[in-house]
Amino acid sequence: MLELAIALMIVALLLGGMLNPLGAALETKQRARAELQLERIREALTGFAMINGYLPCPATTTDPDSGRYGLENAACDSDPVAEGYLPWRTLGVPETDPWGLPRSADSDPFNGYWRYRVDRNFSNSGALITIKTAQAENLTIVDARGMLLTAPTETPVAIIYSTGANLAQDGENARFEGAPCGNPGGYDAGGGTSCPDGEPLYQGGDVSGAGSAATFDDMLVWLSRPRLFNRMVSAGRLP
Repeated sequence: MLELAIALMIVALLLGGMLNPLGAALETKQRARAELQLERIREALTGFAMINGYLPCPATTTDPDSGRYGLENAACDSDPVAEGYLPWRTLGVPETDPWGLPRSADSDPFNGYWRYRVDRNFSNSGALITIKTAQAENLTIVDARGMLLTAPTETPVAIIYSTGANLAQDGENARFEGAPCGNPGGYDAGGGTSCPDGEPLYQGGDVSGAGSAATFDDMLVWLSRPRLFNRMVSAGRLP
């Protein structure tokens, strides 16, 4: 019996040693897939603006049986535009990130659904984008150290992110669950990354930890005004 117990322990140790590298390899593959999907989503947003003259509103319909599920809201020119979910059906992109599961009931959680926020001046179908359109939301992105990833004078016009393997908004992104952190007013780099006045602050950059143990594993990209204008001018949408 002792020999059998020792043999089983050795097998368990060997299996454990094999599973850890396999889990790490799977997560690396999933993150690479999410990175590719985020880039395709950014291109889809740009293409939508080239066709329609504005960026889509977030999707906020929660009932999977609704005909509006996965489509952009009809209007989102409120002050400020609330964060919502990416309108995947409008853009023709995947419904969830590599860690997510499609919902089948209104009560299901939005695990793995792409988060999306857009500047209201760029998402108004009644006032299309022109070469003079300026940002209204002052959307700002910092890294884990609180250092700016975006230029103060050229804040993003749209932000998209995945909540990663832990399926939770991490860092500065966590404050946007539910109600947005809203007054346009910019980010005071000398005041830290707190949001007492409602600055629209997000976080990107490197992950910390791995898998469900990660303290920050969100994957975030943004669409800048220069990039959007460049593509719209090239397509003849802007003069």
